[in-house]
Amino acid sequence: MTDLTVGNTTPVIDYEGSGYRTDFWEGQGREYEDRVERAALGRLLPLSGRRIAEIGAGFGRLADLYLHYDQIVLFDYSRTLLQEAVSRWGRDPRFVFIAGNVYELPLADSILDTLVMVRVMHHLADVPQALAQIRRVLHGSSTAVLEYANKRNLKAIARWLLRRQGWSPFEDEPVEFVELNYDFHPVWMAKRLDEAQLRIARQFAVSHFRLPAVKERIPAAQLIRLEQPFFALGGRFPLAPSVFIQATAPDNGLPQAQSTQAADVPSLLRCPHCSTSRLQWDGVDQVVCQSCGRRYARRHNIWDMKDALPA
Repeated sequence: MTDLTVGNTTPVIDYEGSGYRTDFWEGQGREYEDRVERAALGRLLPLSGRRIAEIGAGFGRLADLYLHYDQIVLFDYSRTLLQEAVSRWGRDPRFVFIAGNVYELPLADSILDTLVMVRVMHHLADVPQALAQIRRVLHGSSTAVLEYANKRNLKAIARWLLRRQGWSPFEDEPVEFVELNYDFHPVWMAKRLDEAQLRIARQFAVSHFRLPAVKERIPAAQLIRLEQPFFALGGRFPLAPSVFIQATAPDNGLPQAQSTQAADVPSLLRCPHCSTSRLQWDGVDQVVCQSCGRRYARRHNIWDMKDALPA
């Protein structure tokens, strides 16, 4: 499931053609995980805004949380997962679907009011590079909500104390427990955010009850009620398997005056090859970069920014 893009040698996990929606989420006993993540996002997302983008949106599981925004960008590396999102949300003119690489994020500078990235960080081989791209697309009043897998969680601590795992949950460095699957220590992640000039405003510890024995005995709705009081408290010294961070980029200046109309989509995009934002329409479903001449197409309602059209 790994892939290497042409312009970037950082490995990327690829869910192309996978059954992620049906094999992992729907009917797989993850109602609690879905509901607890929604509860955390409900408390961390701004109540209003012009443009929001979810990085790693997949099949659009969380997209209904963004319906109070004027424009909603669902971004993912997998075209097939995005096609599932199109099937559900494609008739709503507020939605824009973009396939691309987070390390070459094809969005213009300072273009987003809000950015969400859930269940993506744990697949990133180069977190600083991704955070630099995330900061670039924010403006000084933007909010980013980022989630990562916590290395220092109670289950990992117990396994380490019982000598059932070789790596220590207390060491700062990330651990790659499966290829392109990483757990991160909160101290290490805080340093990377600081280096990226992203300021942590709030931090939640989430999914304290992510144990099969607990989920089988207690309904998800009841678990959510039990857990929410611990979001902020646990965020002070996270021991849950998931950490949600609300971050800002206060030094990024004022937002750009960009239209959220579908006809102005080229102003939203950035060429991933030459890193410029001078894209213009070149046909009904194509844009062309005015700097390098590369053209990108919209196919089945998805802007494919992974591959330029043949010259």
